[in-house]
This record gives sequence, C-alpha cells and structure tokens, in this order.
Amino acid sequence: MRTAIDAAGRVVIPKALRDALGLTAGQSLDVVERDGRLEIVPAPTPMRLVDQGDGPVAVADVDMPELTADMVRDVLEQTRR
Repeated sequence: MRTAIDAAGRVVIPKALRDALGLTAGQSLDVVERDGRLEIVPAPTPMRLVDQGDGPVAVADVDMPELTADMVRDVLEQTRR
C-alpha cells in the first residue's frame, strides 16, 4: 500500500492496515529509523511488577480492556491459520 506525507509531516496509515494490526485512534506509536527504514510500532503498555505473595505479577499502569474468552479464541484462531 502506498501513502504520502502531507505538508504538516503527517502520514496516514491505510485503514486496511490499521484494522489488520488492531491500531486505534489515539493509540501511542513509536517511530524509529532502523537501517535506513522508518518503523512504526505500537508503544509498549507501561507496566510495573507487584509482589502479591506468590511472586511478582505484571500490572498495567493504564486502564486495559477486559480480556474475554472470545478475544482469546479469536487470537488462537488467527495464529493457527
């Protein structure tokens, strides 16, 4: 897919790619140069480790959507294809 940089320096990620990668409006992205190429990757979710007695647990520092059985099933089906 081809896109362009506008006069303000913005790049539009085509909808088909946004949908395929699960990118949403307002989502933070990291933009880096690597080996002469531009890479755009979702920024990692800020997390911290909390000791809950049985060992450390990763806890997100931002609100996260509830993980449902349907979401897990969808991801499993996508990875099996």
